[in-house]
Amino acid sequence: MDGSPKRIYGLREIVRILALTPRRTGQLKRLGLLHGDAGYTFRDLLSLRAANALLDAGATVRQLRQALTSLPHLDKTVESPLAEVRFVLDGQRLLAQSDRVRFDPRTGQTVLDLDAAALEKAADATLVTGLVRPLSPPAEQAETWFERASEWEADPAQWDDAIDAYRRVVALDPTYAAAWNNTGLLLHRMGRYEEARGAYAEALRQDARCCEAAYNLGSLCEDLSDLDAAIRHYRLALAIAPDYADAHFNLAAALARAGRSAEAGPHWQRYLELDASSPWARIARTHLEVVEPETGKPE
Repeated sequence: MDGSPKRIYGLREIVRILALTPRRTGQLKRLGLLHGDAGYTFRDLLSLRAANALLDAGATVRQLRQALTSLPHLDKTVESPLAEVRFVLDGQRLLAQSDRVRFDPRTGQTVLDLDAAALEKAADATLVTGLVRPLSPPAEQAETWFERASEWEADPAQWDDAIDAYRRVVALDPTYAAAWNNTGLLLHRMGRYEEARGAYAEALRQDARCCEAAYNLGSLCEDLSDLDAAIRHYRLALAIAPDYADAHFNLAAALARAGRSAEAGPHWQRYLELDASSPWARIARTHLEVVEPETGKPE
């Protein structure tokens, strides 16, 4: 048995990796899948990703809650239903799928027997599933490489290995926005700015709701002393996720540096409303104390 310590994720990492909106974060909290700031394992991450995908596809919180509550009673060996069982949204029904049958996770009643040809057809029809698409080993491999990259990115000595692993992920699944974004973060930290810009931009191309990629592009533009571009990207991040506390903070700081303190004020205030206990709250309060309303016409 492998005695190496398990990778543990914090809430902010989970939000970043899955590009969760405040609304989706609330839904996952109601399902009991998000529970505080720390202590999330990779299995938890898989469960959250599965729930996120199913909610995107149209499943309801009620359907997921019923499945999460009922399935362990049907099979005592199931500890994390969303990480261990493949779910399929079939019309308005949320079904669990084994190798050859689909069944109602609330009752265990078989809904449809599938032969091998039908399973292949179902996979080709891009059925929406939680964890992986049916009959798609590359997606499972992508998850494996994503997990390795996530572990390696914590050690600067392994950043090159982490980048290689994330590149394997997007080679297997080019739509994996979180992998593109994380690649950009590592390249950014290494000072490879243009490569990082390309990775962040690709994350947004693959998922226009990836607020973290927009935020990171803003940070990159600040590092390159392009305040106007940074402000645009921070505003884009907030257009996607209006309660993104760090984006409010960085946008306020960029506006202040650009001499637009009056515009910065509401963002300092909103940051304090969202994250008043953070170490950066004192900075926000200090800026608010010196902000004077502009009397000239708006820019």
